[in-house]
Amino acid sequence: MILIVGNILKDVYLSLDSRTEPFETDKNGTKWLDFSFDTKSHHYFYRSSSFGGATVSLEVFKKLGLDAKINASDFTLDDEAGPSPTKTSEYRYILTSEDSVSYLVPTLPAYTDFKTPDITPDYLYIDRSAHLSGQTVQKIVSYLTSHQTTKLILYLKDARQNPELSPLIGLAKLIITEDAEADLDIERTIFISDRDFSYKNIVEPISVDRIDKLTHLSAYSIAAATIIGSFLLNETVANSLNLAKLNVENSNLDSTLTLHELTALQKSGGNESLELIAATLMAPKKGILAADESGGSIKKKFEQLSIADTFENRHNYRNIFFTTKNLENYLNGVILFDETARDFMDTGESIPDFLISHRIMPGIKVDQGLETFKDSDETYTKGLDGLKPRLREYREMGLRFAKWRAAFGINPSEQALSENCRSLAEYAKACQSAGLVPIVEPELVYDGNYSIDENAETTGKILDYLIKELKNYDVSLSACIIKCNMVLAGKQHDIQSTPEEVGKATAEVLKSHVPKEIAGIVFLSGGQTPEGATDNLAEIIKNGPFPWPLTFSFARALQDPALYAWSGDKENVEKARQAFLGRLIANTEIL
Repeated sequence: MILIVGNILKDVYLSLDSRTEPFETDKNGTKWLDFSFDTKSHHYFYRSSSFGGATVSLEVFKKLGLDAKINASDFTLDDEAGPSPTKTSEYRYILTSEDSVSYLVPTLPAYTDFKTPDITPDYLYIDRSAHLSGQTVQKIVSYLTSHQTTKLILYLKDARQNPELSPLIGLAKLIITEDAEADLDIERTIFISDRDFSYKNIVEPISVDRIDKLTHLSAYSIAAATIIGSFLLNETVANSLNLAKLNVENSNLDSTLTLHELTALQKSGGNESLELIAATLMAPKKGILAADESGGSIKKKFEQLSIADTFENRHNYRNIFFTTKNLENYLNGVILFDETARDFMDTGESIPDFLISHRIMPGIKVDQGLETFKDSDETYTKGLDGLKPRLREYREMGLRFAKWRAAFGINPSEQALSENCRSLAEYAKACQSAGLVPIVEPELVYDGNYSIDENAETTGKILDYLIKELKNYDVSLSACIIKCNMVLAGKQHDIQSTPEEVGKATAEVLKSHVPKEIAGIVFLSGGQTPEGATDNLAEIIKNGPFPWPLTFSFARALQDPALYAWSGDKENVEKARQAFLGRLIANTEIL
């Protein structure tokens, strides 16, 4: 067990607006923020906050599969929700502008206490966030002297400026420092700076200069904890440093990588892995919310309840879902519509950034709706024109996956099958080239008159065509997710399917027509009742095991209870949130 000694910090992130004044430039060319600005003309708004300091190290150790605790009585850890300190040692404000980051930290940090642990740890780690008094150092020395099985790992930010820590230096089995000029035992020292970290100069320098979703302050902690954790897992020095590099470069706030994810990244050459993104979307016990209705679709929804189709109402409606408490416990991702992806939370934070800060991956619907073939009632999906630049822009906005829907009726023609599956494959290839994971959605629409057996035959045929085209376009199946209809009788059919029938038929079709290389399958609800979609999903799961992960990606089956509870009335917002939360819980409990 690793016992972490350090401060629990709260990082509060503030984004400046796009104006460049009022900054003052000093003689060295450094820009400084002038806080005497007029808030009516130049404002900053709350962006996000996360717990840092010792909690970062704790999360890294936990993600690596190691047993770790923070030496503080006011700290609790919820394995589902992540670190949830009831009290922080200090606050740290980070201001961001277009090209720079400024840090506001206390001049005198809060002192870190040391409490004698109930269980003797294997390792005592003095974290980067620790601010130790001479008295506390003596308490730690005394503890280590009387508990000689506990090994000390020490983080020294500046060895020469912290003489009170000198009694710990001689006791440490491993020292991590930012002071490359310090007179330390090189055989047990790792140097970390804002440019690189190395051990006896045997590895290539690694950048830790992260200012997007991860500040360099957190990068130091992630690097150190990953190196330590890797050492304890018996990794070589070189491999430990490489894993630290990957963790620093690919982590987001409150979301460092697991050992499995780091290993997968390492095998992929260290680039952001589409397979890793797909695996994150398909992580167990959570689903994907489809909040991607087009303008026309949401207008129809609102008209049914006499809600005016205004931007304000659309914003307020989406806000119900995104502000539901503990949303990250139930969702891996959210599919957005273009308008929503460019919208902001009431705090001023962009919706993609807000979702990322809650460990939920934002995605985007990129098809542009259905068009009928000439002299036919069948449809094809528009949106390939100009798709590549749109995908590049979405990725720059922080989106990491996309969705494209093709709609089929029962017994589709050769033209409908080939054209729609070709478009799905072309879209999927463009997504992967742009760094986005594609969700391909070939939907046999539920609003029809057909039996469950006819559905099974048609769904199987559609999947066969789709897989063939995906392979023709050289789409990586391991970084591609299929969003599929369930196999059940159409809504207008005389004999409706039982959940048991749906579960068996759907499992049989998928196992027969979907290759094991696919990253995952998510189900659409397709107009089923919320309860019906959940019951059917539960029966599908029972017919496993499957060679790929399964989960839900519902729209109406998650949203409709909240929509009717809200009905456009701001007084009903909390009631609507609870209705939405009820559907999330019902669906995740069966996974």
